[in-house]
Amino acid sequence: MTTAILTHDACLAHLPGVHHPESPHRLNAVLKALRSPEFEDLSWFEAPQISREHLELVHPKDHIDHVLSHMPVGEAVYAFDGDTVASPGTQDAVLRAAGGVTRAVDLVLQDGYSNAFCAVRPPGHHAEPDVAMGFCFFNNVAIGAKYAQFVHGLGKVAVIDFDVHHGNGTQAAFWRDASVFYGSSHQGYFYPGTGLAGETGLFGNVVNVPVPAGSHGEHIRSAYANNILPKLQAFEPQLILISAGFDAHQSDPLAGLQLDAEDFGWLTERIYDIAEAVCEGRVISVLEGGYDLEALSQSVRSHVGVLMARATSAHEKMA
Repeated sequence: MTTAILTHDACLAHLPGVHHPESPHRLNAVLKALRSPEFEDLSWFEAPQISREHLELVHPKDHIDHVLSHMPVGEAVYAFDGDTVASPGTQDAVLRAAGGVTRAVDLVLQDGYSNAFCAVRPPGHHAEPDVAMGFCFFNNVAIGAKYAQFVHGLGKVAVIDFDVHHGNGTQAAFWRDASVFYGSSHQGYFYPGTGLAGETGLFGNVVNVPVPAGSHGEHIRSAYANNILPKLQAFEPQLILISAGFDAHQSDPLAGLQLDAEDFGWLTERIYDIAEAVCEGRVISVLEGGYDLEALSQSVRSHVGVLMARATSAHEKMA
């Protein structure tokens, strides 16, 4: 089997504003890239709406009620903060973004797919258990990790986050949870102000590697080779989820790192090496940031190209 792609047209109906960087054009660029001939073997699935029960694996009931009760209707919008704005199409989008990840977990853990990519929006890694922020309402990848444990019975799950911004929400969700490893590379001293190297979680299960603005691909590669990847392998997760933000690209307008599409391919290869060593190559990637459309398209091609090649190789070895 090849890579599974999870998406839904509803994710295009979240409209935070004409000039908002987290626009539907981002997802359209991703989908256009993945519908090109080189990706014709991908398996496409519609992202379902997630249930409240599964949202509650990460978010308390009060937060879920607060978010859903403030979803606008008609022509209105509602701003949870200056960055996190809901429109009439947002509720379906946020429920399907999270539901796409849980469906991907099902496909990988019970339906024979080696890996999956969730082409969904809005993103999620800034959403703390009880706070919507940073374009994010619910934490898609954190929900996927807990769903894998509570529904499929996994003991240990890892989340690797290479978005240029630190995933404060994912870190907050797992700070006191020894069963989940969180590893993040990100631009240091930058939004949202978390992710210092000394932030290691209550059980040493959090690894943060902030790098300075202007850092190139070799700095990120070194961070992974010398720090994040050895600790990930030592943790021995049964599933690896990726918060796949592509805003560390040198063309991205919202940050200051200098990666290119090939660097994202390298990161995917190295994460997949660990996955093959410890968890039968089971990887689920979830779209986070990336705000230059051409850079996003190129980076997703590189990332998903690796996922597809590794899934095909695994299938051929089993044949």
